[in-house]
Amino acid sequence: MKEHRILINKIILTLSTLAAILGLGFLIWILFVLVKNGLGAMNLNIFMYDGAPPGVAESGLRHAMVGQLMLAVGATVIGVPIGILAGTYLSEFGQNSKLANFIRDISDIMMSAPSIVIGTFVYAIMVAPMGYFNGYAGIVALAIMMIPIVLRTTDDMLSLVPNTLREAAIALGAPKYKMITQVVYRSAKVGIFTGILLSFARIAGETAPLLFTSFNNNFFNLNFNEPIGSLTVTMFSYATSPYEDWQKLGWAAAFILAMFILGLNIVSRFFINRKRK
Repeated sequence: MKEHRILINKIILTLSTLAAILGLGFLIWILFVLVKNGLGAMNLNIFMYDGAPPGVAESGLRHAMVGQLMLAVGATVIGVPIGILAGTYLSEFGQNSKLANFIRDISDIMMSAPSIVIGTFVYAIMVAPMGYFNGYAGIVALAIMMIPIVLRTTDDMLSLVPNTLREAAIALGAPKYKMITQVVYRSAKVGIFTGILLSFARIAGETAPLLFTSFNNNFFNLNFNEPIGSLTVTMFSYATSPYEDWQKLGWAAAFILAMFILGLNIVSRFFINRKRK
C-alpha cells in the first residue's frame, strides 16, 4: 500500500512538472518572438511622430501611446476612488450582511465578465445615444473593469487588519472615520496600492472595450469628445494590415505594451513581497 502511494505521488509529480515546463516553454516562446520582432522595429520615430500613411518614413505611435495613457489615467481617476470606498464599506460597515455578500458576489462576476460584454454595454448607453465614438465612453468602460478589482482587493486587505488596532483607536476616542483613514488604511496601504497597480495593468492591455467606445484615431487628439487613438487598437489595426511598415509598427506597439504591463506586474510583486515580510 505504501509503495502504491509513492508510485502515484511520483506520477502526479512528474505530470505536474511536465505541465509546468510546457507552460513555461510557451511563455518563453511568446516572449522570444515578441522581443525579436518588437525590439527590431523600435526606433526614435515611434516616440516622435504620429500615425502616417503606408510608405511614409515619419510614422510613429506617439498618438496611440498618449491616447492609451489618457484613457487609462481617466479610468483610474474614476475607478480607484469608487473601488476603495466600496471596499471600505464592505469591510468596515457591511461586513457579513446580506447586502455586503451580494455586492461581493456581483463584484466577482464582474471580474470574470468578458471585456467585450462591458464594451457593448457602454456602447449601448453612451455611444449609440450620442451617435459617435468618444473617449469618455472608453474611460467609462475601462473604469467598470477596474472597479471590481480594486473593490475586492481593498475589501480583502482591510479584512486582514487586526481588530485590536481598531479597538485601540476607538478606545483613544478616535471617531470611526479617523480610525479608518489613519489606522486601517495605513496598515493596508501596501496591499491596496498593489491592487491598484494590478487593475491598471489589466485595463492597460484591453482592446475589445475600446473598439466599441473610443474606437481609434490615427492622428494626435486630446479631445475626449472625439475618437481617441489607443496603443492596443492601433496594434491590432497595424498588425493585421497588408503593409510591411505598419506591421513593424504593430510589433513595436506590442513590445511597448508588453514591457509596460510586465513592469507593472514586477512592481506589484515587489510590493506584495514587501507586505509579506
